[in-house]
Amino acid sequence: MKNHPFRLLVADIDGTLLDKNGNISPEDEKALVKVRNSGMHISLCTGRSILASKRVIARLALDGFHIFFDGALVSSPDAKTQIYARPIKKSAVRQIVEYAHEHDLNLEVFSVNTFFVERESRSTEIRRQFFGIEPTIVNLSSIWNRERIIKAGMVTTSAEEVARAEAFIQHFRDILNFSHAMTPAYPGVDFVNILAPGVTKGKALEALASHLGISLSQVIAVGDGSNDIPLLTAVGLAIAMGNAPDEVKAIADHVTSDVDHGGLAAAIHRFLL
Repeated sequence: MKNHPFRLLVADIDGTLLDKNGNISPEDEKALVKVRNSGMHISLCTGRSILASKRVIARLALDGFHIFFDGALVSSPDAKTQIYARPIKKSAVRQIVEYAHEHDLNLEVFSVNTFFVERESRSTEIRRQFFGIEPTIVNLSSIWNRERIIKAGMVTTSAEEVARAEAFIQHFRDILNFSHAMTPAYPGVDFVNILAPGVTKGKALEALASHLGISLSQVIAVGDGSNDIPLLTAVGLAIAMGNAPDEVKAIADHVTSDVDHGGLAAAIHRFLL
């Protein structure tokens, strides 16, 4: 092990840890096992829900706390211990559902353990096939009063859907926060995260580090998406994947190889092992 100041490794999932086929490379897995066995904390930091992250967490045998829903929740994988949560206000959930009905949008809403939609769509197909989560189909009209909604979302797969999502964002930009995520498995598909105001991966990391008694300067983070920028700008050492867009690479301290060539493992070996 190298002599380094870091006590927590934070890694994004899609495009950082998982490739376009949803696989973890053998070299990445081996490197993470070595870090874990050294006693260093490892936390995943993802736009995914807990349900969509469980397979990865179990594969790597990661205990402790992770950042889910693009920073809206910091929790143990079983959701029994939540150290930070920023759900969307009930009034805002009601408004976005009404807007979705008026404009015929496929809105998704997530509680901690359930994925709610009103109908099957390309999005539910992607969630089922790639993320391994089944939708609960309900009328969303009163969901705001029945459930604590952590995150909502839209999935855009065409220019028309992108335009409609942008109109939605402009309509609610004063009362909600938005971020965009992608996965190599679905190039050209944009996952629009709809969050409570102020929610970012960076804010969630602050809560996690405080809980662990670790300063942000002792955190090393690896990511590939624009939604990782608040995370990467908060840590002691920020690493962008080779497949990251230029805006992410520009704020990173180091750019590693891409996800298909063991970029995460290369960064771990360079700075930690």
